[in-house]
Amino acid sequence: MVNELLLIGSLIFIYSMVLLAFYFFGKTGLYCISAVATVLANIEVIILIRAFSMEQTLGNVLFAATFLITDILSECEGKKAANRAVFLGILSSVFFLALSQSWLLYVPSEADTAQPAIIAVFSNTPRVILSSLAVYAISQFFDVWLYHKWWSFTEKRFGSRRRFLWLRNNGSTLVSQILNTLLFTVFAFAGAYDASTLISIFISSYVIFVVTSLADTPFVYLARRIDEKRRASNPDKGAMLSAD
Repeated sequence: MVNELLLIGSLIFIYSMVLLAFYFFGKTGLYCISAVATVLANIEVIILIRAFSMEQTLGNVLFAATFLITDILSECEGKKAANRAVFLGILSSVFFLALSQSWLLYVPSEADTAQPAIIAVFSNTPRVILSSLAVYAISQFFDVWLYHKWWSFTEKRFGSRRRFLWLRNNGSTLVSQILNTLLFTVFAFAGAYDASTLISIFISSYVIFVVTSLADTPFVYLARRIDEKRRASNPDKGAMLSAD
């Protein structure tokens, strides 16, 4: 049960940190968490564990947090702000990939003890990071686009911008996560694991994303409440931004 408890604890901690970053720093805090989460997820994802009777990679919760971030930005700041977070995640991944690969080029000192571990970890990351970079860009831009399509649909159908937040939040994330999980499993792990392991990784990853997507809905509602209180106390900032 250790792995299961750690995953549940990670989910609560990471989502809470996203909310705290938004509470104290607004969209700037979300941009920072997005960059950090993208880099850390690219490291975690090379670790394969077994939890809840499924083979799975780490990094799923951190990747899910980036969808939570873009949903909060879409809801509270608008489509452009959400897409800016995606661009920031791409830039962070490129920066991390270039820098981490440069570490492998250095000739270590005779007293060095870290280089073998660095090589063992980061020599395996280029394919994973390049795969996640491509998949991240595709799935995240699709998620932002679909979020605002759902929003436009519910607003026209029911005449309210506030209602059906749960639908645009889950409706966009659950669909985009199918695309994200399928593409990443194929691009990052095809050839590295046998077919049964790949299928297990895909199923377990998507099951986790379903759980994390449903779990992030209360945090989106809380973020909107935080944003509305902030705007009420600062009328100059104006009302909630409309979707672009």
